[in-house]
Amino acid sequence: MPSPPDIRVPDALAASYAGGGGAGRAWLASLPGRVAEALRRWDAAPDGEVASGQASLVLPVALRRDGTRGVLKFRPPGEGAAAAVTGLRLWDGDGAVRLLDHDPGTGAQLLERLDHTRTLETVEDDDTALGVLGGLLARLVSVPAPPDLRGLGDVVAAMLERVPDARRALTDAADRRLLRTWAAAVAEPAGDPGDRLLHWDLHYGNVLAGEREPWLAIDPEPLAGDPGFELWPALDSRWDRMAAASDPARAVRRRFDLLTDALGLDRDRAAAWTLGRLLQNALWDIEDGARALTPSEVVISDGLLHRP
Repeated sequence: MPSPPDIRVPDALAASYAGGGGAGRAWLASLPGRVAEALRRWDAAPDGEVASGQASLVLPVALRRDGTRGVLKFRPPGEGAAAAVTGLRLWDGDGAVRLLDHDPGTGAQLLERLDHTRTLETVEDDDTALGVLGGLLARLVSVPAPPDLRGLGDVVAAMLERVPDARRALTDAADRRLLRTWAAAVAEPAGDPGDRLLHWDLHYGNVLAGEREPWLAIDPEPLAGDPGFELWPALDSRWDRMAAASDPARAVRRRFDLLTDALGLDRDRAAAWTLGRLLQNALWDIEDGARALTPSEVVISDGLLHRP
């Protein structure tokens, strides 16, 4: 039997859990054992360097039985991890990385191998990159969400409850007014939150080049809801280039129009959902100690609130 590999948790992944609770640290400590068990389960051998995202560990592998090149991915157990598996199974490779297998015991996902060195960030022409992302989104949201998946209605209700405290935490009166505007905007469509299977985090960095298809989505955080709630990550992608435009708000509107065309969305409704996404991000930032809205949030808001 091959000796177990020497799996070292990347420093970046360890740092992301440094300030967390005991459960996160315990999961980190368990990772070498989880990896060894997954390699035994699928009779796989490491086939590249260990890497990590903000909350997950990734190991390229080759299956000994047939040489299939895949990736093992590990993330802490919980609602998010379970939702990711559900979404990948339902999409079954249509627009997203294919889930080859899943081990509930270790939480390991065995995924098809994509080229992690080539994301949509490498595509120089922004209209081309956005066209790829919009096409993938249209395919992903064509799938109805399962009835037991967390829904956008509950997410919005929880957000709106937190708005009064969050407004008091902001130091600038203009920011407080904008937060209230976003809350009012998303409250309007919240009674009809939608039932599509959302990716929830499809930005340029979460689209990788592949062999089966030129581009595929990775790292979903599935949610049931309206596709209008999907647009913010794309609007915010490669923000340094957007901010450098002569009229950043106009550049936002161009991206927004291209995306709503690709998905066939009502623009007023999609704008309301996107403002709700800005609200969600701001609430998370305020929880982490922020006392002002970010410049990108303000510009995106301006672009959507002042559409011709």
